[in-house]
Amino acid sequence: MFDIDKWQEIYFSLRKHKVRTLLTAFGVFWGIFMLVVLMGAGNGLHNGVMQDFDIAKNAVFVWSNQTSMPYKGLQPGRNINLKNDDINAIQRGIQEIEVIAPRNPMRGDFRVVRGKNSVSFTVFGDYPDYIKVKPMLITMGRFINNHDITMHRKIAVIGRQVQLRLYEPQEDPIGSYIKIKGVYFKVVGTFDSPLRNEDAIDDVQTIYIPNTTMQRTFNQGDHIGWFGFIPKEGVPAAVIESKVKDLLATRHRVHPGDRAAFGSFNVEEEYQEVQGLFAGIEAVSWLVSIMTIIAGVVGVGNIMLIIVKERTKEFGVRKSVGAPPWSIVNMILLESLVLTGIAGYCGLLAGVGLVELINYALITFEAESEFFANPQIDFQVALSAVLVLAIAGTLAGVVPARKAAQVNPIYALRDGE
Repeated sequence: MFDIDKWQEIYFSLRKHKVRTLLTAFGVFWGIFMLVVLMGAGNGLHNGVMQDFDIAKNAVFVWSNQTSMPYKGLQPGRNINLKNDDINAIQRGIQEIEVIAPRNPMRGDFRVVRGKNSVSFTVFGDYPDYIKVKPMLITMGRFINNHDITMHRKIAVIGRQVQLRLYEPQEDPIGSYIKIKGVYFKVVGTFDSPLRNEDAIDDVQTIYIPNTTMQRTFNQGDHIGWFGFIPKEGVPAAVIESKVKDLLATRHRVHPGDRAAFGSFNVEEEYQEVQGLFAGIEAVSWLVSIMTIIAGVVGVGNIMLIIVKERTKEFGVRKSVGAPPWSIVNMILLESLVLTGIAGYCGLLAGVGLVELINYALITFEAESEFFANPQIDFQVALSAVLVLAIAGTLAGVVPARKAAQVNPIYALRDGE
């Protein structure tokens, strides 16, 4: 049942010392405000950095270099050439691999021509599974398929920027032809990048053609530039990285201890390092905020102790006329919860408001960078902040409430004389 007298009593009790109450409440306000702002900033940094992970989080890339150690009569400094046979050898010898994507870059200086338009773009020879290693948004048509590989089809999938530079705004590129190094390729698909940073610009200036077509058409033989891999579920990427290097070292007669012969990039390790970094940032944010809130709670506890001391006679009168101790405890705890609750809720609103304002400004003025984006507060953080408020309010009132409940009516009335 709603007791208006109790709420009026709490209001007048806190209002009696306005400046003291406001200064004490500010500690709780600032703690919650800092928690929300720090979490929002942490999310913004996390989202900004994670934009760069436009490839599968457990992908591994392996390429060849020069040998640095002699082995079986072969001198150091030997170039290692990866070949098509390595694809089958890896598929047969390493069962933990889910996806294998051999790649070849187009070498030399060239321009892509369509009609009167002639522009330089990056061209890669790829397999269908490359889209699993590096996801992209297919906006029209399709990506490379297995028939393109086996039939050595002269088809191309072009990026958004390629389309803008070679075609009119309303022109449909699907089914048309572009010329790469004097050879015509039929456009079967267009794509866009899921990124919105500088890397996205490079992505959408790319053309993909079947790897087998690139090898045959542009005299690359059976050469492979590098491999992209995705391990099966539950298999660490480091296992694939190690096994692929060992197998290639055996096939190409490389010394087992020659670490320079093959290069690699383990996206999973990079991703885990970043996740660990932001877990640390989140922990520090919580620690700083909780310590600030504790300081505010101590202030609230102190003001409640002062209030209890000032109202000792009142509590004595209440107990002398039969008020149970729990009613006094309940009143003090409620006062504490009201003070911390209002202060904390205002801090929560101010923090969320500031974070949303920053997010709105980033979107409106297109100011997002590769290091900061979408600094929003998720629902779990908001619930956690509310839980912190409840705990803070309860802790702030425990000691004053116990002291008020232990007031001896006789001594309280005597002290008031």
